[in-house]
Amino acid sequence: MVVSADSTIMDVIREKPEAADIFFRFGMGCLGCAMAKGETIREAAQAHGIPLAELLDALGIGE
Repeated sequence: MVVSADSTIMDVIREKPEAADIFFRFGMGCLGCAMAKGETIREAAQAHGIPLAELLDALGIGE
């Protein structure tokens, strides 16, 4: 699976388990909550006030 900004948080963690630490670094600690199963990285970045490009760069994925 190719992950992108429109992948869900859980999809990213399944493909890249090390991403959990990156999400935590950005203050996104609710990785096991119901939102993580349906919320995309793009949506989560917006909801948390995180610059999308910065988060994607840290995760090593493209938009």
